[in-house]
Amino acid sequence: MAKEDGSPVTSSSLQFFPWLSPGIGSPYPTWLRELKSEERGLYLIQLLYSCANHVASGSIENANIWLDHISQLASPDGDTMQRIAAYFNEALADRMLKAWPGLYKALNSTKITSVSEEILVKRLFCDLCPFLKVAYVVTNQAIVEAMEGEKMVHIIDLHSCEPAQWIYLIQTLNARPEGPPHLRITGIHEQKEVLDQMFHRLTEEAGNLNIPFQFNPIVSKLENLDIESLRVKTGEALAVCSVLQLHSLLAADDDLRRKSPLASKNLQKVLHMNKLTLGEWLEKDPISAYNLSPESALSPLSSGSPKMGSFLTSLWGLSPKLMVITEQESNHNGHTLMDRIMEALNFYGALFDCLESTVPRSPMERQKVEKMLFGEEIKNIIACEGTERTERHEKLEKWILRLELAGFGRVPLSYHGMLQARRQLQGYEGFKIKEENGCLVICWHDRPLFSISAWRFRRYE
Repeated sequence: MAKEDGSPVTSSSLQFFPWLSPGIGSPYPTWLRELKSEERGLYLIQLLYSCANHVASGSIENANIWLDHISQLASPDGDTMQRIAAYFNEALADRMLKAWPGLYKALNSTKITSVSEEILVKRLFCDLCPFLKVAYVVTNQAIVEAMEGEKMVHIIDLHSCEPAQWIYLIQTLNARPEGPPHLRITGIHEQKEVLDQMFHRLTEEAGNLNIPFQFNPIVSKLENLDIESLRVKTGEALAVCSVLQLHSLLAADDDLRRKSPLASKNLQKVLHMNKLTLGEWLEKDPISAYNLSPESALSPLSSGSPKMGSFLTSLWGLSPKLMVITEQESNHNGHTLMDRIMEALNFYGALFDCLESTVPRSPMERQKVEKMLFGEEIKNIIACEGTERTERHEKLEKWILRLELAGFGRVPLSYHGMLQARRQLQGYEGFKIKEENGCLVICWHDRPLFSISAWRFRRYE
């Protein structure tokens, strides 16, 4: 989210205008409803920032007053800032309600979560904005290039719910000059019915093309995944695909850090004591870097992000020829509520702007994406803590650090991959592709929103 001059909204933009500041018990000034869109947007940001401060400090009475004022101006079917404010307001209220667990549980006891609705909303997002389409075609192109000449290909999909990506890959592999490989896809999802749908769609497509194919479904949450269940076989060329999933593992790490506050500082201590950058440290002594025991206080894999480090190390042990990771390019894993709110306002402001530019305000499809996808993510970032807060998005630089520590080497995305990404953006105004150190960043104007990076088992370098 940016002001008209393109500069991002910062805390300096959020200074109070005393004549606009509502006081306790003061009547709501009706003339505020007649503000122009830009003026109203700036005022809503100020209200949200002030309300968040009250929520963070536990000042419930004051927070309640600000929530009421925000509700007067916010609207889920208004302009971009009104829509954003509606969902941030709901998230702040949700966080306040959690102070009374009994009340919170009672109000949410009849809430029904439909897996089919969640998948439908993600598909709507894919249709309305090009981000996921770009992720799918770039991932597939990297797989096709890495698997050239391979006769047995095994793909592990860490969140298997979208058959369209793999149908396209099956068709592409079928067109190889040397003929298609024997293809096996292991799909991981916590809902069996989702995997059943994947099995039927992919098996049908492979059968139509007469491609030797197997689908191995694993019903599991990512954090509970048993690596042995992946059943990687000797002779298979392995690829791993993760689209907006790895960040969820950081929730378990946060819980461990709460129990052992000193653990999260160990990696920084290691690098500081050695007076080396990460790259220099790995180059100087890669064996020691990757062979520190998990119990060691100096182990970066265990101490910096224990669950994440363990999971990445397990994947590294499978010797993948390729791993492609798509993640949100934003830091929603800050320790303080205010940090997360400021970052989320900018990130989701850009996403709401995307929809505003591509879809009229009234269609139900847009409202579903905003409420059931963006709104739920905003609520998770703001209202939840501990293991419940799973939307822990972090920027590419942190993923590079983790993956290098886990023993992976970067694979620069090819010219053809970049070309396919740009083709997906044809017809969309305001979307850009940037290349950063061999990785791809998808932007709305100049605001990075999603990153795609490719990796491999270091032995393949």
